[in-house]
Amino acid sequence: MRLCTAVVFALCACALGAGGQEKKDKEELTKLLGEIKSLMQDRKYAKVIPLAKKAAELDPTNPGPPFAAANAHAELRQHAEAVKAWSQFIKLVPEEAKAYDARGDAQLKQGNFKEALADFDEYLKHNPKAAPDHWRRGIALYYAGRFKDGAAQFDAAEGKAREDVENSVWHYLCNARANTPKKARAELIPVTKDARVPMKQVLELFAGKIKPKDVLAAAEDAQLDGEGLKEARFYANLYVALYYETEGDAKKCLEHMATAVEKYEIGHYMWDVAAVHLKLLKGKK
Repeated sequence: MRLCTAVVFALCACALGAGGQEKKDKEELTKLLGEIKSLMQDRKYAKVIPLAKKAAELDPTNPGPPFAAANAHAELRQHAEAVKAWSQFIKLVPEEAKAYDARGDAQLKQGNFKEALADFDEYLKHNPKAAPDHWRRGIALYYAGRFKDGAAQFDAAEGKAREDVENSVWHYLCNARANTPKKARAELIPVTKDARVPMKQVLELFAGKIKPKDVLAAAEDAQLDGEGLKEARFYANLYVALYYETEGDAKKCLEHMATAVEKYEIGHYMWDVAAVHLKLLKGKK
């Protein structure tokens, strides 16, 4: 979740409002906030964290430092620390609804599914128009075992989200657990405009038209290289793993989930979801 622009705005605003400090402390705080702003812009997230801590010590009432720390931890995939920083920010600015949404992301990536849902729902209280396309809430519902609610969340998707193979597949996953794979296949949401490799084959797999090996082959045969190939291989293995899980093949599920997470780490949200899933699978062994 990239909020660098918002971070810059918040830090500038907070620096202007840093009252009640001795002149020397105020000058130091303003300097720190300026450094944090520059580091966030340069994506030097590891350097942000100690400066944010120091700034927070100078002015515990200033929401800028925990806001910056939360985003820095999130970018570094330090999800437990991100949860703590977002909680500190929310204490200072409880009316900022987007902070609950961001903390929900960190909770989900940490494996705290009920807590993630609570945060997502709090955010949606203030932004009900965002509810239909809140696919992250749908994923949290799946892992929280609320499969019927999860299916309803994905079925509510509108516009571009409706033409996303991943939305269709997660609807299938929830529906298969709430009912049966046969029913889920019959109610699979059709998608025709998702050109990402290998999403066409992923949808065909869950529709029962092809085999897992065909999805994996599609990723290899697409003439991609670099990050594009890495992403295709990640998604191929992720959704093959999830397919095997719905088919009751725990061994194959673990094999492909481990490949996706351990061999093809990418910067996408779904890698974090896959990492949580792998942790759950290993916990069952």
